[in-house]
Amino acid sequence: MRGDDVAELQATLARLGFDCGRVDGIYGPDTVAALRDFQRNSGLPDDGVCGHDTIRTLLTLTRQSGSGPGVVMVREAEQFTTGNRSLGHLRVVIGEFGGLGALARQVQMALRQHSASAITVNGADASAHAALANRYRAHAYLGFEAIDEHAATLHHYCVPGFESTGGRLLSEQLGNNAPRLWRRDEVVRVGTRLPILRETRMPAVLWRMGPAHLVVTETPAIVRSVVVAVERWVRSPLGPQAD
Repeated sequence: MRGDDVAELQATLARLGFDCGRVDGIYGPDTVAALRDFQRNSGLPDDGVCGHDTIRTLLTLTRQSGSGPGVVMVREAEQFTTGNRSLGHLRVVIGEFGGLGALARQVQMALRQHSASAITVNGADASAHAALANRYRAHAYLGFEAIDEHAATLHHYCVPGFESTGGRLLSEQLGNNAPRLWRRDEVVRVGTRLPILRETRMPAVLWRMGPAHLVVTETPAIVRSVVVAVERWVRSPLGPQAD
């Protein structure tokens, strides 16, 4: 019901024009609906089961259709060109996985002072973070996790065949505006399939930063950089929309 084979099925359906939502490797209701739609359009029993006949038809049509970004990435890119581009209409969830609670609270307060709606969630359970962000119908999720190294790594969701455009753009803005606590070569952006990025339905970034004692000292500078990055992300031609 989940794994790389499911992600490959989702990416294939998306390339063929059947929208199963985010390519997250989870065989959920959206994937079942997309598969049944594909089966109906292919003259197959629409039972939502990816059996031998369905796989054979998928492979045949994939060879004929070639490669491409898929309907999900196209839909996301189109959504980014519309909608309200102001912090006053933005809902943000700030997650904190331990050791950086003060930073998360100050980011929340700063975003609220700039008219955004922001809430925090704490703890090590990534699924709990994602569930809250999804219930809140957030436009963005930003998580903070402390590490021992003197480095800053920004993670956004990316798997073969799918990348969160909104997550990548937010990650870029955060990296470009990172404070001088880290050198340029110490701020790294990575596309990954971490659970918090896979399970959230909106653009999401996990910022792993350290060492914790320096982060605490530089909290005001980090908070300012986050607000500037979010403002630029919102106002960019590809502003925030759900993935």
